[in-house]
Amino acid sequence: MRKLRNAMVDRRTLLSRGLVGAAALGLAACDANGADDVNVTVTVWGPQEDQSPTYGSWLQTQCEAFAAAHPEWTLAFKYGVCPEGELEKNLSTDPSAGADVYLFANDQIPSLVKCVGIAELGGIWVDEIRQRNSQTTVNTVTYQGGVYGVPYTANTWFMYYDTSVFAPEDVMSLDAMLQKGKVAFPLDVSWYFASFYVANGCTLFGEDGDDAEAGIDFGGEKAIAVTNYLVDLVANPNFTNGDVSTAAGANAFFSGTWDYEKAIDAFGDNLGIAPAPTITIGGEAKQMKAFAGSKAAGANPSTALYREHPEVAVALAAYLGGDEAQRAHYELRTVIPTDENIVLTDKLAMAQMDTMSYASIVQPLQDGMSNYWTPAESMGKELVGRKVTHENAAQKTEAMNVAMNSSVVQ
Repeated sequence: MRKLRNAMVDRRTLLSRGLVGAAALGLAACDANGADDVNVTVTVWGPQEDQSPTYGSWLQTQCEAFAAAHPEWTLAFKYGVCPEGELEKNLSTDPSAGADVYLFANDQIPSLVKCVGIAELGGIWVDEIRQRNSQTTVNTVTYQGGVYGVPYTANTWFMYYDTSVFAPEDVMSLDAMLQKGKVAFPLDVSWYFASFYVANGCTLFGEDGDDAEAGIDFGGEKAIAVTNYLVDLVANPNFTNGDVSTAAGANAFFSGTWDYEKAIDAFGDNLGIAPAPTITIGGEAKQMKAFAGSKAAGANPSTALYREHPEVAVALAAYLGGDEAQRAHYELRTVIPTDENIVLTDKLAMAQMDTMSYASIVQPLQDGMSNYWTPAESMGKELVGRKVTHENAAQKTEAMNVAMNSSVVQ
């Protein structure tokens, strides 16, 4: 049985303590103790699955629970279907005609800020987000110093493995695993590739991914050392490039929640799940770190409702991303929470939450990230194809770094 530690938060108490609901372009802060004559219809967008009776009509149920928790307001709701990844597309033309509150994928934050389609949060809401989430999770909704959205689940990857081949102590080290069994890793997929270089101190737009002028630092001795490690990795007979669908016979592979059923098919009762392991560089264990994003609830500062009653919109976004809603999301659709106060005992949830806690970095919300993907993929393919050797590792590494920064203004 899954165990959830009760950590309920009374939203009415929070509201009574005050709220900062500054909008994306520095709109004035508002008073949470708004007028007591609130009688409004709130437009809420979310994916079809969250509105389906098959999954308990999660969105409608949570909105009604929010209304019940606020008898001082008279609230009605209008629902629209919008996948989290398509929000920016549906808001960018005319955000004033969009939803007051919505669910979205965090990589859209820069575009939403530009079109004034997302409100910057402040005050107690940011305090609570910081208290309940890992720093990596907080960073996924932080842009140019502001916090935009209340995260409720992560988007990252980790490791599935066969417990009949690898013991718990083995899966802490990739090098130890390679001595016992066959490990598959998609080295030629850019989203996974960075994890090796970040492990040895390489950075993307500074330590926290928020320094545009810093560019991508995948050069120098630290990066060359990783390239040399990867040359040896692909030469290891127990390493194979690929994933659960392409690497038959592998005893471990790396992916996310979307491949859970395939992992069960591959390993059955012997399925183990853990964050990415360490690699050994220069005789030291270095933690691999996956790219991490999140899905979050946000408020739209361009709508008439927000202009009149920002306290309603922001409070609803906070509720949809809050602990009670996250618990229900998990029970109904296995949407794994980001809230670290929610204790889960199933191994899939634990692996994702641990990954967000210590084995990941936020995928930077920078325009310059567009220059990362192709050079990373090319380098991965060259490594897999044995075109990178110890003799040319330094040259190949520096060429990759130059390409990744080709359009970054220093």
